[in-house]
Amino acid sequence: MARTITMIPATVTSRFSNLAVSVPKLRRVAGYARVSTEKEEQQSSYEAQVDYYTKYIKERPDWSFVAVYTDEGISATNTKKRDGFNQMIKNALDGKIDLIITKSVSRFARNTVDSLTAVRKLKAANIEIYFEKENIWTFDAKGELLITIMSSLAQEESRSISENVTWGWRKRIADGKVSMSYGQFLGYEKGADGTPQVVPEEAEIVRLIYTMFLQGKTPTAIAKHLTAQGIPTPGGKENWQCNVVESILTNEKYKGDALLQKTFTTDFLTKKMKPNEGEVPQFYVTDSHDGIIDAEMFDIVQAEFARRRMLGRSYNCKSCFSAKLVCGDCGSFFGSKVWHSTDKYRRVIWQCNHKFKTGEKCSTPHLTEDEIKERFVAAWNGMQDMSDEVIAECRSVIEGLFDSDAIDEEIAAKNAEAEVLIEMNRKHIAENASAAQNQKAYKKRQDELVAKYNAVAKRIDELKTEKDTRKHQRTVLTAFVDTMAQQRGSLTEFSESLWSAVVEKATVYADGRITFTLMNGIEID
Repeated sequence: MARTITMIPATVTSRFSNLAVSVPKLRRVAGYARVSTEKEEQQSSYEAQVDYYTKYIKERPDWSFVAVYTDEGISATNTKKRDGFNQMIKNALDGKIDLIITKSVSRFARNTVDSLTAVRKLKAANIEIYFEKENIWTFDAKGELLITIMSSLAQEESRSISENVTWGWRKRIADGKVSMSYGQFLGYEKGADGTPQVVPEEAEIVRLIYTMFLQGKTPTAIAKHLTAQGIPTPGGKENWQCNVVESILTNEKYKGDALLQKTFTTDFLTKKMKPNEGEVPQFYVTDSHDGIIDAEMFDIVQAEFARRRMLGRSYNCKSCFSAKLVCGDCGSFFGSKVWHSTDKYRRVIWQCNHKFKTGEKCSTPHLTEDEIKERFVAAWNGMQDMSDEVIAECRSVIEGLFDSDAIDEEIAAKNAEAEVLIEMNRKHIAENASAAQNQKAYKKRQDELVAKYNAVAKRIDELKTEKDTRKHQRTVLTAFVDTMAQQRGSLTEFSESLWSAVVEKATVYADGRITFTLMNGIEID
């Protein structure tokens, strides 16, 4: 008997071809348009894409127009921030779209992983994508292979562009060309020649911040004051934060210099940034633009930051005298007290904080701020004949503090030793896991390795602490020397910036004497 074959026609859209099936059904179709920058010429391309796909879809009698999803000024290397793209995928997976049309693979995504993930997710939900430029339908048998190839090429193109941009950026840095995020940078705007230009009104706020800091205020107290005064932040917000004030106080651009490449991009796909800790070169440009703060004041502020960090919680923000006046009896700090706070005899005095806290009270006297200022001016004027000798001695010490090569070499050697010990311990554990061993001997050997590692780790911490201490001393002494060199001749009135830069502490004794200990260790009665 001869065989008979009967064809059973398809009743749904084929997921393996763009060809129509025998039973007509309107396909719900959406377009996707994206441009990667917000430049004017790209805007016209963006509008053209939207208009083109709207007409293209509506002209097909077998298609039902859903929408054209769009993203403007967004890179395709990562889909996380592409709101239009992500909304389109969500709607498709919710059953609102059957077919997505886009210009090309590179418009869809330049990241191979993101591209294939989206395609496979949609394909599993019976949703097709058509890439017009490459003429790829994802339901075709050859579709995924072609997409993989095209996406890889697009990703490599994106890598090449990223590397070229990075090269150009680093070339600008190496040439000393400075750029700023002007919208978030207080005190500067982009000048006509492309270089930073001082904004006088904002510069006054920057100077106020530096002055308040040297008057003893903390960044938190300064932030509260600026907020209370209704002064907007660099970003135009009402409330100042402590970290914003700190960034202004520590940014070298305010003295006219620029440290370039503080951060760098670790991955061109994720655009992830990290602080530069020596992975890529940095460039320090001196006098790259007009400064708002003079170099001496900037260095004094950095030294004061270092001093306050060393003091920790002992520091408060009441005055430039905070944590600098010391009781000669008990060693505690002097604190400020207000006498007659509600009448015309009101005045601020300084006395030992522990004067009345113990059974035997300290015999050191209280001092007014005017007395402290007068004593300091007299002490400073009394040492002017030896200032040249002091400056020369300090500069010699600073040169030695700059030389940390021996410390760096020992840290590198200890890090290598630590890596060896970690690997030895790993192998020791693996051997014990793979074969039976005497556990007492195993534990003894492991304890020896751990003890050696802890000793190396301790030494590394000591070396790092020594390096940080040197850095602190260098900062303090540099500010001290620069201030002494700047402040030639006798003082006629008290200077807060000079006090902050040169005085480490002032010890008050029971007989009324004050010994001023300067940053270089010199003591003056």
